[in-house]
Amino acid sequence: MTQAPVPVRRPLARAALLPLGVLAGVGAAVAYVAAVDPHEPGHYPTCPFLALTGLYCPGCGALRMVNSAAHGRFGEAFGSNPLTFLTLPVLGYLWARWLTLRARGEPMRSRLLSPGAIGALLAVIVVYGVVRNLPFGQALAP
Repeated sequence: MTQAPVPVRRPLARAALLPLGVLAGVGAAVAYVAAVDPHEPGHYPTCPFLALTGLYCPGCGALRMVNSAAHGRFGEAFGSNPLTFLTLPVLGYLWARWLTLRARGEPMRSRLLSPGAIGALLAVIVVYGVVRNLPFGQALAP
Protein backbone atom coordinates (compact mmCIF):
# COMPACT_ATOMS: atom_id res chain seq x y z
CA MET A 1 0.00 0.00 0.00
CA THR A 2 1.33 3.41 -0.94
CA GLN A 3 1.12 6.25 1.55
CA ALA A 4 0.10 9.75 0.56
CA PRO A 5 3.01 12.18 0.31
CA VAL A 6 3.59 14.29 3.38
CA PRO A 7 2.99 17.99 2.65
CA VAL A 8 6.15 20.06 2.65
CA ARG A 9 5.70 23.08 4.91
CA ARG A 10 7.38 26.24 3.71
CA PRO A 11 7.07 29.74 5.06
CA LEU A 12 4.01 31.35 3.46
CA ALA A 13 6.00 34.06 1.67
CA ARG A 14 8.37 31.51 0.15
CA ALA A 15 5.52 29.19 -0.86
CA ALA A 16 3.70 32.02 -2.61
CA LEU A 17 6.79 33.27 -4.45
CA LEU A 18 6.35 31.24 -7.66
CA PRO A 19 2.59 31.83 -8.11
CA LEU A 20 3.04 35.54 -7.35
CA GLY A 21 5.96 35.68 -9.80
CA VAL A 22 3.75 34.17 -12.49
CA LEU A 23 1.04 36.71 -11.65
CA ALA A 24 3.57 39.55 -11.91
CA GLY A 25 4.75 38.28 -15.31
CA VAL A 26 1.20 37.95 -16.62
CA GLY A 27 0.36 41.38 -15.21
CA ALA A 28 3.39 42.91 -16.96
CA ALA A 29 2.41 41.26 -20.26
CA VAL A 30 -1.19 42.50 -19.93
CA ALA A 31 0.05 46.01 -19.09
CA TYR A 32 2.26 45.99 -22.19
CA VAL A 33 -0.57 44.80 -24.46
CA ALA A 34 -2.88 47.38 -22.85
CA ALA A 35 -0.35 50.14 -23.58
CA VAL A 36 0.65 49.04 -27.11
CA ASP A 37 -2.64 48.68 -28.97
CA PRO A 38 -2.80 45.56 -31.17
CA HIS A 39 -5.83 47.03 -32.98
CA GLU A 40 -3.42 49.37 -34.79
CA PRO A 41 -1.35 47.77 -37.56
CA GLY A 42 2.40 47.54 -37.20
CA HIS A 43 2.64 47.14 -33.43
CA TYR A 44 2.82 43.34 -33.47
CA PRO A 45 3.82 40.84 -36.15
CA THR A 46 1.09 39.14 -38.16
CA CYS A 47 0.12 35.65 -37.04
CA PRO A 48 2.44 33.26 -38.94
CA PHE A 49 -0.39 30.76 -39.50
CA LEU A 50 -2.61 33.51 -40.94
CA ALA A 51 0.24 34.83 -43.10
CA LEU A 52 1.04 31.37 -44.52
CA THR A 53 -2.47 29.98 -44.97
CA GLY A 54 -4.88 32.92 -44.95
CA LEU A 55 -6.80 31.12 -42.18
CA TYR A 56 -7.32 32.18 -38.58
CA CYS A 57 -5.57 30.07 -35.96
CA PRO A 58 -7.30 29.46 -32.60
CA GLY A 59 -5.19 32.23 -31.07
CA CYS A 60 -5.90 34.91 -33.68
CA GLY A 61 -7.45 37.90 -31.95
CA ALA A 62 -6.08 37.01 -28.50
CA LEU A 63 -3.90 40.13 -28.26
CA ARG A 64 -6.87 42.31 -29.23
CA MET A 65 -8.95 40.41 -26.66
CA VAL A 66 -6.41 41.11 -23.91
CA ASN A 67 -6.21 44.79 -24.89
CA SER A 68 -9.98 45.21 -24.93
CA ALA A 69 -10.44 43.37 -21.62
CA ALA A 70 -7.68 45.43 -20.00
CA HIS A 71 -9.61 48.56 -20.98
CA GLY A 72 -12.91 47.17 -19.66
CA ARG A 73 -14.48 46.57 -23.08
CA PHE A 74 -15.59 43.01 -22.36
CA GLY A 75 -18.06 42.68 -25.25
CA GLU A 76 -15.35 43.69 -27.68
CA ALA A 77 -12.91 41.34 -25.92
CA PHE A 78 -15.34 38.43 -26.31
CA GLY A 79 -15.77 39.24 -30.00
CA SER A 80 -12.02 39.22 -30.63
CA ASN A 81 -11.46 35.66 -29.38
CA PRO A 82 -14.41 34.03 -27.60
CA LEU A 83 -12.60 30.83 -26.65
CA THR A 84 -9.66 32.60 -25.04
CA PHE A 85 -12.01 35.02 -23.27
CA LEU A 86 -14.02 32.13 -21.81
CA THR A 87 -10.89 30.38 -20.54
CA LEU A 88 -9.83 33.38 -18.41
CA PRO A 89 -12.03 32.50 -15.40
CA VAL A 90 -10.76 28.90 -15.53
CA LEU A 91 -7.15 30.11 -15.60
CA GLY A 92 -7.90 32.46 -12.69
CA TYR A 93 -9.39 29.58 -10.70
CA LEU A 94 -6.39 27.34 -11.43
CA TRP A 95 -3.98 30.09 -10.39
CA ALA A 96 -5.86 30.71 -7.11
CA ARG A 97 -5.94 26.96 -6.41
CA TRP A 98 -2.20 26.71 -7.12
CA LEU A 99 -1.48 29.59 -4.73
CA THR A 100 -3.67 28.08 -2.01
CA LEU A 101 -2.19 24.59 -2.31
CA ARG A 102 1.38 25.97 -2.36
CA ALA A 103 0.63 27.89 0.82
CA ARG A 104 -0.55 24.64 2.43
CA GLY A 105 2.51 22.77 1.16
CA GLU A 106 0.43 20.49 -1.06
CA PRO A 107 1.10 19.61 -4.70
CA MET A 108 -1.10 21.13 -7.40
CA ARG A 109 -3.94 18.78 -8.29
CA SER A 110 -7.10 19.46 -10.21
CA ARG A 111 -9.41 17.46 -12.44
CA LEU A 112 -9.03 20.31 -14.90
CA LEU A 113 -5.39 19.25 -15.32
CA SER A 114 -6.10 15.54 -15.85
CA PRO A 115 -5.02 13.97 -19.17
CA GLY A 116 -8.68 13.57 -20.17
CA ALA A 117 -9.50 17.23 -19.50
CA ILE A 118 -6.39 18.42 -21.34
CA GLY A 119 -7.23 16.14 -24.28
CA ALA A 120 -10.78 17.51 -24.36
CA LEU A 121 -9.43 21.08 -24.29
CA LEU A 122 -7.08 20.33 -27.20
CA ALA A 123 -10.00 18.84 -29.16
CA VAL A 124 -12.10 21.96 -28.47
CA ILE A 125 -9.22 24.18 -29.63
CA VAL A 126 -8.85 22.22 -32.89
CA VAL A 127 -12.61 22.27 -33.57
CA TYR A 128 -12.74 25.99 -32.73
CA GLY A 129 -9.84 26.65 -35.12
CA VAL A 130 -11.65 24.83 -37.94
CA VAL A 131 -15.14 26.23 -37.31
CA ARG A 132 -14.03 29.87 -37.11
CA ASN A 133 -12.75 29.54 -40.70
CA LEU A 134 -15.98 28.08 -42.13
CA PRO A 135 -18.73 30.30 -43.57
CA PHE A 136 -21.20 29.49 -40.76
CA GLY A 137 -18.54 30.17 -38.09
CA GLN A 138 -17.67 33.72 -39.11
CA ALA A 139 -19.01 35.01 -35.78
CA LEU A 140 -16.00 33.32 -34.16
CA ALA A 141 -13.49 35.04 -36.45
CA PRO A 142 -11.61 38.03 -35.02
